[in-house]
Amino acid sequence: MHCFSFDIETVPDVEFGRRMWNLDGVADEDVATAMIFKQLQKSGREFLPLHQHRVVAISVALRTGDSFRVWSLGDEESDEAELVRRFFDGIDRYTPDLVSWNGGGFDLPVLHYRALRHGIQAPRYWENGESDRDFKWNNYRSRFHSRHTDLMDVLAAYQPRASASLDQIAVMLGFPGKLGMSGAKVWDKFLEGGVQEIRDYCETDVLNTWLVYLRYELMRGNLDERGLAREFELVRSTLTSLDQPHLNEFLEAWAD
Repeated sequence: MHCFSFDIETVPDVEFGRRMWNLDGVADEDVATAMIFKQLQKSGREFLPLHQHRVVAISVALRTGDSFRVWSLGDEESDEAELVRRFFDGIDRYTPDLVSWNGGGFDLPVLHYRALRHGIQAPRYWENGESDRDFKWNNYRSRFHSRHTDLMDVLAAYQPRASASLDQIAVMLGFPGKLGMSGAKVWDKFLEGGVQEIRDYCETDVLNTWLVYLRYELMRGNLDERGLAREFELVRSTLTSLDQPHLNEFLEAWAD
């Protein structure tokens, strides 16, 4: 079985903002400010509608066979189309189970819009049983199917008022949580040219998500205590072998 924990980071789609509100010649930062102001006027919130986001990083943790990997798709120079294409290509290739935190409410809808924007095909992801009968009863988009487990959604029993943040649940369980970075800081970091730092942050979010998922699997009875310890050790040994500063910081902050 293949299991992908995934997370995306986004910035305002200033190209859309220019076209939508006739802002040709306006700097990216000012276009984004206008977009956020319009949203604030409309809804009282600064968070942009999902179709106004542009993907700048996608990170995944892959558990398959006896191995565990964590990485960010593409590289610092990859454009959005390449990142989104690589994500859906991975699904077409592996048909993995997907694991996310709020992936149903944010990450996947954003990826839908961006795939639509770039003309990216993803037949396996969009399968609903017409070509593969197994997908009729278990596909990626149904809220209650297991090909995608949105941990935030499931743990809150599908009740929005019960939802919690990944950061707080990770810390509650003894995992690192956010390490000086958050989604709210991504746009400023992007303007500074800090794409690699965004990718590093995205990878730590994926790791937090994966560790929470392992505890969820223990709760469900799919892992016992020994199995959980083995999975934790696999993650630790993998991160140690990679020897990257952000992963070393993650290991140092991992109390459990």
